[in-house]
Amino acid sequence: MKRAVTFAIDSVNHLFWPAVCVNCRETISETDKNLCGNCWDQLLSCAGGDYCRRCGRDASAYGILEDSCPDCQGKEVHFDRIARSGVYSQSLQQMVLALKNGRTELDSVLSLLANSALEGSGFFSEIELLVPVPLHWSRRLARGYNQSQVLARKLKHPKARISTDLLRVRRTKAQPTMPSPAARVKNVAGAFAVRNRHSFTGRRICLVDDVKTTGATLNECAKVLKQAGASKVFALVLAVAGQNSPRLAPWPTKTQTDAVAKKPSPGKEGKK
Repeated sequence: MKRAVTFAIDSVNHLFWPAVCVNCRETISETDKNLCGNCWDQLLSCAGGDYCRRCGRDASAYGILEDSCPDCQGKEVHFDRIARSGVYSQSLQQMVLALKNGRTELDSVLSLLANSALEGSGFFSEIELLVPVPLHWSRRLARGYNQSQVLARKLKHPKARISTDLLRVRRTKAQPTMPSPAARVKNVAGAFAVRNRHSFTGRRICLVDDVKTTGATLNECAKVLKQAGASKVFALVLAVAGQNSPRLAPWPTKTQTDAVAKKPSPGKEGKK
């Protein structure tokens, strides 16, 4: 009798409030676990795959030499290793963008991918602190939340706690508007700092962010954390972008970065 009543209630609920895909809003069955079949197929095609554990870009296991792929060999990388859920494409791209724009309910699906990537990262047991990549206070006030912190709160770890002692102290222009990888590096240079009287000495940290493109933001955050005493800095991202785009090459060498940094800044700063 109890089962029949439950079935009847579920039927009425589905009739008046049908389940929908959290990504594309198509009607789904109650057993589809938040996404329609098409979105699940796209998501799974974006997830997994071999990638470089130093920079996160697609790379065959046979193409890794001394823990680096051809894209990041000889580059200055301040984080020790990186884990990713997938590549920035199709439904994963749609959901990451939606998460930034108010769709925080997507954290239930995206956190499944993030937790899977973290557990298979090879550095899961080393992590002591989870540090979300911070927004400038003005951007966070306008948006109402930091999507990286939303994601960090959904991560499952037996001992790591979340720290918000890394701050964005300078409002920067939007990274996608930067014309080159070197310009991205210059844009975020000096934009982060550790909160006064908060030490990361000897700590093993995992930065958490939604997307890595050239790696300039993660690299700058990792550099600041290591300057503050962190012994290791890892990174976890939902997606890595710019896989096949000639415009979005990996971040530049230190020589290239220094050359760009010497040029005067043209104009005022804008958004992140």
